[in-house]
Amino acid sequence: MSKARYDSQQLNDLVLQMMETELGGEQVYRTAIECAIHPDLKEEWEEYLQETLTHQHVVRSLCDTLGLSPDTQTPTRMVVKHIGESLVKAMQLARKEAGPAAAQLVAAECVVHAETKDHANWELLGKVAEVATGDLGKALKAAHQAVEKDEDHHLYHTKGWCRELAIEALGMPAVLPPPEEVKNVETAIGASRAEQQRAAML
Repeated sequence: MSKARYDSQQLNDLVLQMMETELGGEQVYRTAIECAIHPDLKEEWEEYLQETLTHQHVVRSLCDTLGLSPDTQTPTRMVVKHIGESLVKAMQLARKEAGPAAAQLVAAECVVHAETKDHANWELLGKVAEVATGDLGKALKAAHQAVEKDEDHHLYHTKGWCRELAIEALGMPAVLPPPEEVKNVETAIGASRAEQQRAAML
C-alpha cells in the first residue's frame, strides 16, 4: 500500500484559513463575552479567548515552518474573514435590538458557528499530520496535539450552552451549566452521552 499523499498548495491554503479563523475567533469571543450574562458562561468564554490567542501563535509557527507570511491573503481566507465579521455584526445587532438573554443566545450560536469551522480546520490538519514526513510532519503533529483538545472542548461545551439557553428561552427547564460542562466532556461521544443524561440532571 503506497503512502498517502496530500496537496501542498491546499495545505498552505488551509493553514492561511486557520490563521484567519483564529484571528476572527478572537473577535468573536471578545464580542460574545460582552453578550454573556451567565457568570459561568462568561468565565468559560474568557478562558477560550486566552486559548485562542495561544492558538494564533501555534498557527504563526506553522506559517514559518511552511515559509508562508501569516498575513498572506487568499480567496478562501477572504471568505473566512467575511464570515467572522458577519458573526460579530450579528452579535452586535442582537445586543442593540434584542434583550440581554436573546443576545446571549445569539452569541452562543455565533460561537458554535465559529468553532465548527475551527474544529474542522484542526481535524483536517490532523489528517495531513498523519501522512506528512520529516520536519514538516513533526511540526504538524506537534501543532495538532497542542490544540486539538482545546478545540474539542470549545465546540462541544458551547453547543451544550447553546442548546440549554435555547431551551430556557422556550420557557422549559434547562440544565445550566450544561451537562457537557458538568461532565467536562472532551469528545463527540462524551458530548452525546452527556446530552442523553440531561433529563436526570433537571
